[in-house]
Amino acid sequence: MIIVHHLNDSRSQRVLWLLEELGLPYEVRRHQRDAKTRLAPPELRAVHPLGKAPVIEDGDVRVAETGAIVEYLLETHGAGRLRPPAGTEDGRRFTYWLHYAEGSAMPPLLLKLVFGLLPSRSPALLKPLVRGIAAKAQSGFVDPQVKTHVAFWEAELGRSDWFAGDDFSAADIMMSFPVEAGADRAFDRSARPRLDAFLKAIHARPAYRRALERGGPYTYA
Repeated sequence: MIIVHHLNDSRSQRVLWLLEELGLPYEVRRHQRDAKTRLAPPELRAVHPLGKAPVIEDGDVRVAETGAIVEYLLETHGAGRLRPPAGTEDGRRFTYWLHYAEGSAMPPLLLKLVFGLLPSRSPALLKPLVRGIAAKAQSGFVDPQVKTHVAFWEAELGRSDWFAGDDFSAADIMMSFPVEAGADRAFDRSARPRLDAFLKAIHARPAYRRALERGGPYTYA
C-alpha cells in the first residue's frame, strides 16, 4: 500500500486528492506543523533529508516533491487516466502546468506570505522599520508579480474548461494549491469569475471531499 507523509495545511493535500481520483488505496502518516513557527516537525527529516512533505513510499520506492509524485503515480498507477495524450497540444499544456505550478506560480505567493508575516514576528523596536520594508517589497515587487500570474490563470481558463483542455486532469490538481492560496491572500474571487468557477468545481468533486476527510483540516477548502 502507498504511504503518504502528509503535513497539515500543505501542498501534500493534492497527493491525497490524486490518489482518491485514481481510486488507489493508501495510508496517511500525519505530521503537524509547529503551531507558532508553522514549520514542519523535525521527524520529517527521517523521511527525507530536507524535512518537507509530501513524500510517498510505494514498496521500495520513495518519491518526494509534489510534481514528481504526481508524475510517478500517473506513470505507475494511472493507466492513462487524468492526463491528455502525449504529443498533443493538451498534452504539452499538461506538462507545462505540472511544472509551472511549483516552479513559477508558488514563489511570488510564498514571498507574499513571508513579507506579510514579517512585521508580526519582528522585535517590538524593529516593527515599524520591518513593516515599512515589507510593505515596500510587496507593493513594488511581489504584488505586481502575483497580479500578473493571477491574470494569466484567468485568461488560460478562458481557452478551455480546465487548465490542460476540456477534460479534468492532474494539471488541475497541481494548480489547485496556487489558485487556492491566491484566492486566500492575493485576489478577489468576484473579480475573477473563471478562477471562482474553477475553485467551485474542484471543491465539489467527491474525490476532493474524500481527500479532505483523510487529510484533516485544510485552510483553503
